[in-house]
Amino acid sequence: MNTLDDIFEAQGKKRWTVAGTTAKERIAKLKKLRKAIVARQQEFYDAVWADFHKPKTEAWISEVFPALEEIDYTVKHLRAWVKDKPGKWSWLFPLNKSKSHFEPKGRVLIMSPWNYPFLLFVSPIVAAVAAGNVVIAKPSHKTPHVAAFLESLIAGVFAQDEVATVTGAGAEVGDKLLALPFDHIFFTGSPRIGSHVAECAAKVHAGVTLELGGKSPAVILDSVNIKDAAKKIAWGKCLNAGQTCIAPDYALCPRSLVQPLAEAVADNIKQMYGDTEEARRACENFVHIVESKAVERHKALIEDAVAKGAKAVIGGAVNCEIAGRYTPATVLTGVTPDMDIMQSEIFGPILPIVAYDSLDEAIQFVQSRPKPLALYIFGKSKRDIRRVLCETTSGSTCVNHCILQIENLSVPFGGVGMSGTGNYHGIYGFKTFSHERNVMHQGTFDPLACLYPPYHKPGDKGLRAKIQRIAKKILG
Repeated sequence: MNTLDDIFEAQGKKRWTVAGTTAKERIAKLKKLRKAIVARQQEFYDAVWADFHKPKTEAWISEVFPALEEIDYTVKHLRAWVKDKPGKWSWLFPLNKSKSHFEPKGRVLIMSPWNYPFLLFVSPIVAAVAAGNVVIAKPSHKTPHVAAFLESLIAGVFAQDEVATVTGAGAEVGDKLLALPFDHIFFTGSPRIGSHVAECAAKVHAGVTLELGGKSPAVILDSVNIKDAAKKIAWGKCLNAGQTCIAPDYALCPRSLVQPLAEAVADNIKQMYGDTEEARRACENFVHIVESKAVERHKALIEDAVAKGAKAVIGGAVNCEIAGRYTPATVLTGVTPDMDIMQSEIFGPILPIVAYDSLDEAIQFVQSRPKPLALYIFGKSKRDIRRVLCETTSGSTCVNHCILQIENLSVPFGGVGMSGTGNYHGIYGFKTFSHERNVMHQGTFDPLACLYPPYHKPGDKGLRAKIQRIAKKILG
């Protein structure tokens, strides 16, 4: 079974067998996956270091641990999730019984990104397997060492006609996959490619989940604790060198606090990664950029901003190393909306700070732009926090911290508008890969019998009036 068509056909034949598996059988598969991850995690750490210099501790915190947490949470709750959920009693059909029945969608395609190449590959597979689907998963070609590891990992746990890994160049292999009639497609990546995925999915009427990105703002309120906020923003922005879909992309800050915030963020960057640029460049705790052309883009963004009046408080274009795939942690003040850096998601360790003169102005700034995947609010004023929440929208929001909202598996994670479609994590992932089927069982008495044609029988008018009176009384 080597070709893509062979794999797809084989999974089609196995689809109903897998759909009929019990919660116990699916849990056994997930436990086997967990055991393999734990046993082989050092291979992943070596691979992700080779791909883009991600240190072991950060790789464990941001990828391995949350993947294991997802498995454990699913194993704990799956038996309850798969049970039919009874519907409420219907006064019109009192002896009928309705229920919601969760059934797998069938053949699923998962396309994962390079920035968290392990977590964002494994996590949706866990949900898809829990729901009883067969899966073809494609890791990113931009992290080839991790992709090879994932292919080996999955092959050691699942039969290829249940879960298969397909590797290769993104556009070439991706378009071949998207031409197949999958039942559901789960894509994590950029909004631009996400639009193409959605268009392809529509041609075969596949369900689609898009986990995208966007320019996620950090709104700084007048009541902020600068010291506390700066430390958390510095961490959130530099985690994975800013190559995080929910990283704070830019900060909206009261004009009087721009310089104090910038200097405090810069100080925290120095404390975390080194006091000098040379020290930070050599720091093993600072992740590198996945490819040199991304560094070229970062350099151009910084240069454009500085040319238009921005100031680099730390970092700067001169410290970019294209060959070494290193973009320095950079904080920019004096940033205005017309600068290139404010036009698209940065996806790097660069924090532009945009000044505002009133909260009205800050809220209008967010409202006027595409809906972000995340929004962060830093401040103590409950009134202002509530106002920002009520007058903006985003896939997720965290108040007085960054990134952490993704960790709680009891709530959904996903985008809105340009930042994504659908959600997952915990039961929400199980539901994403399931069809919730309405099933009704007819009772022994059929109250509809008196309403079958022919119509206009004697007594029909009175019967309709009686039904309407009963409905009004019961439903109000």
